[in-house]
Amino acid sequence: MTALTESAAQSGSPAVNSDFLGHPRGLAYIAFTEAWERFSFYGMQALLMLYMTGHLLRPGTIEHVAGIGVLRRALEGLFGPMSVQVLASSVFGLYVGLVYLTPIAGGLVGDRLIGRKRAVLAGAVTMAAGHFMLAFEAAFLVGLLALVAGSGLLKGNLAAQVGNLYGRDDRRRDSAYTVYVTAINVGAFTAPLVCGTLGELYSWHYGFAVAGFGMLISIGIYLAGSRHLPPEQLGRLREKGPRLQRGDGRILFALLIVLAITSLFWTAQAQVWNVYPLWVRDFVDRGVLGATIPVTWFQALDSLTVLLLAPLIVLLWQVQGQRATEPGDLSKIAMGCAFYGGAYLLLMAGQLTASAGHVALAWSIGFHFLTALGYLYGAPIALALVTRAAPAAVNGMMAGAYYLGLVVGGIVSGRLARFYEPLQPAAFWGLHMVLVASGTVLLAMLRRPLGRVLKVT
Repeated sequence: MTALTESAAQSGSPAVNSDFLGHPRGLAYIAFTEAWERFSFYGMQALLMLYMTGHLLRPGTIEHVAGIGVLRRALEGLFGPMSVQVLASSVFGLYVGLVYLTPIAGGLVGDRLIGRKRAVLAGAVTMAAGHFMLAFEAAFLVGLLALVAGSGLLKGNLAAQVGNLYGRDDRRRDSAYTVYVTAINVGAFTAPLVCGTLGELYSWHYGFAVAGFGMLISIGIYLAGSRHLPPEQLGRLREKGPRLQRGDGRILFALLIVLAITSLFWTAQAQVWNVYPLWVRDFVDRGVLGATIPVTWFQALDSLTVLLLAPLIVLLWQVQGQRATEPGDLSKIAMGCAFYGGAYLLLMAGQLTASAGHVALAWSIGFHFLTALGYLYGAPIALALVTRAAPAAVNGMMAGAYYLGLVVGGIVSGRLARFYEPLQPAAFWGLHMVLVASGTVLLAMLRRPLGRVLKVT
């Protein structure tokens, strides 16, 4: 047995093999499971704001949505009267926040109670039911709640299974999570083109139904690859697990600081699915060769740019690694925040230079390329850092806690969206530019103390 295999065995992972792009075969099944799960998730999400502002929350329809009156009164009791756009953005932000909060509890369920495989399957089935419920106006909020609950069981446990395929010191973890994130973006790219086109141009309900079928495909792939996934050790699940060791508290505190900073770029990213499609619909010149590009296709562009840039960034890091010039994890995350700040600078500039109120398409294209760079330098690196540095006693929970940044980002994006109409677009995008760029400054200030605790740079 090689040292690498021994390390994998000691960490509870299966024997290391290289059957899939130099990685264990289980990574392929996890990646394709996640790709189809994200197809369903982003197919629904590409339609959500357009559906709520253009149909669901309009007079004549909103009265048929079970529970929406209670929710609206509660939100307006806290934040004051809401227009259709503000109500839709608030519901969207609350949904995104909750859908990424529940993986923390879901990670504990997978770690301690039913095992990660069962947790993933239970979550996937619940999410499939939620997608189909969205096809019915009366069940809209119930469907969102089902998606929240199902995502909680699935997300953290599926991400943790990627890490469990490797020994703790296996350097392939970073590239494995890049493969994982790339799979997410394959699903996210195709979803708006399929679900978005069906929903926006034909019927909202067709789009939501196709998203549900995508979730069923995800379940089938996961079941087919079950034997290639990390072993559960089911007989020991209810035994007392590893305990926190001396010094683990400092590591957890440092990780929480990093996650708090990532919430800045997640706020910027959440706005791509919240207010941004409304801005594209109302201000961007979408005419090309006599045709009009559907708004939902811009969500596909958001993911396509990640797919185009991901292999180039991985190659760049490999070259930098050979020359000992590759940035450390914290430096990469700081660069990600800077790229996001630059992206929102482009939106502000595009609005300020708009001709007769029409923003040139090139500004949006440039925006998506910069957000893609920010995403690649931030998301997979932060996730790999969390799963590598988190103590074994709470590794699954911390994989779920990674999504705390998305929780804060989703909720804050919903709160900021109320300023879109009174501020006007240019100032609104400028606000986001300053907010996310501050993450670069914070990481520059905290890189050394955080690096000492987490053993990264």
